Amino acid sequence: MDFGFSEEDEAFRGEAREWLAGHVDPVVGRRDWERTLGKDGWIGLGWGEGGFGNRTGSLTEQVVWAEEYARSGAPARAGHIGENLFAPTLIRYGTEEQKRRFLPPVAAGEELWCQGYSEPGAGSDLAAVRTKAVREGDHHRVTGQKIWTSLAGEADWCFVLARTEEGSRRHHGLSFLLVPMDQPGRIEVRPIRQLTGTSDFNEVFFDGARAEHVVGAEGDGWRVAMSLLGFERGVSTLAQQIGFAEELRGVVETAVRCGAVCDPLIRDRLVRQWAELRTMRWHALRTLGGANEPAAPSVAKLLWANWHQRLGELAVQVRGAQAAAGPSEWSAEEPYRLDADQHLFLFSRADTIYGGSDQIQRTIIAERVLGLPRESKGVG
Repeated sequence: MDFGFSEEDEAFRGEAREWLAGHVDPVVGRRDWERTLGKDGWIGLGWGEGGFGNRTGSLTEQVVWAEEYARSGAPARAGHIGENLFAPTLIRYGTEEQKRRFLPPVAAGEELWCQGYSEPGAGSDLAAVRTKAVREGDHHRVTGQKIWTSLAGEADWCFVLARTEEGSRRHHGLSFLLVPMDQPGRIEVRPIRQLTGTSDFNEVFFDGARAEHVVGAEGDGWRVAMSLLGFERGVSTLAQQIGFAEELRGVVETAVRCGAVCDPLIRDRLVRQWAELRTMRWHALRTLGGANEPAAPSVAKLLWANWHQRLGELAVQVRGAQAAAGPSEWSAEEPYRLDADQHLFLFSRADTIYGGSDQIQRTIIAERVLGLPRESKGVG
């Protein structure tokens, strides 16, 4: 299919590039940056016209904005979950009152969200959720544990998948609840330290936390939650690929600098990484253009996760033994410091697990697309 950019799109690209050049500040705080984006209407381009404080952008304009944002070196978005996951879900399933309450603060960059899905024992197998919510009059009390929760320490709200029907199993009896995070004594956030030395994820413990809003019908949380996961693989994947291209460029420069590019096997791997990244871009553009393929999200996840993991391996391979060395200057204040290649290698080990493991993605393709029989869980 032809997925080109029109003159109007290129004019929009110029506007976006000029605005970013004049506003990106490497030292600005994450919340202040969200407010800056919101003030000039750059949050919520894909929401459509609803009067929520956002400007409306076509699909191609959303792609252009995502690409220019990634190229500009702007900070990682603290509002990504609220803008690109929660908001489209609320637009589809929320009441008018809920939309009026929650969408304008997201569009203004004033409220941040986190996602309460995964639990110990219920990660890729999300239907095994055990967090419970008991109704008390006009609200629910939520009790349980979530894990791998990005931005939990900064977020104002969390959308939580919880079991609201006593005795229900699997995807039945779940509800999609909105929980304010500012509930001292009711919610505890514990950062999880990773191989990289950073703490991008958190454990979250709910002890009777109050939730006053249910999105969709009570007990219909599975349908709402699965719809949200579909938004997760949207336009943002193209911005992700711009970041991947920058990482690949860095690996190529290292290979040239240290002489590894003279190795024909290394050259072959570098060329393959470049070609596969171009293929992923065209696949993403094709599926965004309305191909309506049920396997597209799972295929995309398998493609980028394994590509990025191979890039991490290549990043340390081109440096040889030097890649295992620590920083040249050690300090007690910062004893655990990684360079960009080491961070890429270690962080990318998780790519094939989070967001739905490779095994789960292949099972989805096998059962829901190819129509193969379900894998037997028993023995004999």
